[in-house]
Amino acid sequence: MPELNVASEFTVDPQTGLISPARLCLSPNRDARPEGAAPGMVILHGISLPPGEFGGGEIEALFLNQLDWDSHPYFGEIRGMEVSAHLLIRRDGEIIQFVPFTERAWHAGESCFRGRSRCNDFSIGIELEGEDDTPYDERQYQVLPAVLCAMARAYPGISPRELAGHCDIAPGRKSDPGPAFDWLRLYDALGETLENLNSCT
Repeated sequence: MPELNVASEFTVDPQTGLISPARLCLSPNRDARPEGAAPGMVILHGISLPPGEFGGGEIEALFLNQLDWDSHPYFGEIRGMEVSAHLLIRRDGEIIQFVPFTERAWHAGESCFRGRSRCNDFSIGIELEGEDDTPYDERQYQVLPAVLCAMARAYPGISPRELAGHCDIAPGRKSDPGPAFDWLRLYDALGETLENLNSCT
């Protein structure tokens, strides 16, 4: 994938909550945000299905409630789980949108960030195809900053202070995106000062 223009590669329609370009694949695991709630933070996750395996259709199937629970021993541990995220960024940089940003995705679970609980109500969840101890792909590090800047232009409540990992909002329960995720590289890509993601131009 060629180097991305962080400022202009992606656009978000704040009314529809859709990002372009992305493949839209609507999950049934979504509902309305509480009245008056708008996207105000981004939570980064890491996911691989089966664990440690990349490139298959299992993540997509999970978010669409179409996963064959008997196709792998691990799936018995998560049988019946109904979850989703707003976006999945695959290791090749492909983006799949499962939930519009205007709606609530089921990604955070029991959570708290800066004194606010129920993070699903006000957050955008981004899943990175990966696992805690495996380096994430170069193409994901190209795409993610561009996506974050597009979100910030659409939703002024999103800023660097409101960017967290799943491990930060559910410590002790979740560890993703894990030590393999290079937060410094992400912040460097977003810019030196990062006083406000809306400054991406």
